[in-house]
Amino acid sequence: DTSGLMVVAKTLAAQTELVRQLQARTVRRHYRALVQGELTAGGTVDAPIGRHPTQRTRMAVVGNGRPAVTHYLVTERFSRVTLVECRLETGRTHQIRVHMQSLGHPVFNDERYGGDRIMRGTVYTKYKQFVDNLFDGFPRHALHAKTLGIVHPTSGERMEFDSPLPVEFETILTKWRNYVSNQKQLIS
Repeated sequence: DTSGLMVVAKTLAAQTELVRQLQARTVRRHYRALVQGELTAGGTVDAPIGRHPTQRTRMAVVGNGRPAVTHYLVTERFSRVTLVECRLETGRTHQIRVHMQSLGHPVFNDERYGGDRIMRGTVYTKYKQFVDNLFDGFPRHALHAKTLGIVHPTSGERMEFDSPLPVEFETILTKWRNYVSNQKQLIS
């Protein structure tokens, strides 16, 4: 359900070269993620990822997992959620989703890793219609592959691609901005 960019090899030679670049950590990958909670600063998660010990369809931070490093930077704060840019140093399955969950800030609307549990209890009840509207208008987790940089496997030319946020992602951000603006007006 992640939107944005991906690279596909057309030949075995191209695949081999792209795998080598991934292993050498020279592929540039930046993502945008809307995560639950209010992060105050960026940081780095350096935590190994492997299969969840009891739920085999999930990944988790586990001691015997493969090395995984995610750098994240806060780009915009809202009430109860934060927009972050994540840069991957490694490429593990569900890496951003697992790392953000391990920080206690799962990706918004990510059912597999806890991002569907937002604003529960009395706060949720008070803003139930607003929150339900957010979930209804965004039927996937809020993760977007924004930038992809590789060296072309044949020509050796450095290539970088950028993908704008899709309309539904921009719409959810607008709704959060309006929510924050309305909250400030109620306080004033």
